[in-house]
Amino acid sequence: MAKCSICNKGAHFGIAVSHSHRRNNKMWKSNVKSVRVSVNGGTKKMYVCTGCLRSGLVERA
Repeated sequence: MAKCSICNKGAHFGIAVSHSHRRNNKMWKSNVKSVRVSVNGGTKKMYVCTGCLRSGLVERA
């Protein structure tokens, strides 16, 4: 699973509980996009979560 290059956000694991209280393992995947980013005057392709894109932590190329 891809991980955010900026904040290291990745998948979260836990237990999903149904209405009848049956429990099973679940994985919540973070919303990570492959984006071209301008780094040190050049462009680089990296995985960035949408939270970092919205907050302006990276500059798109």
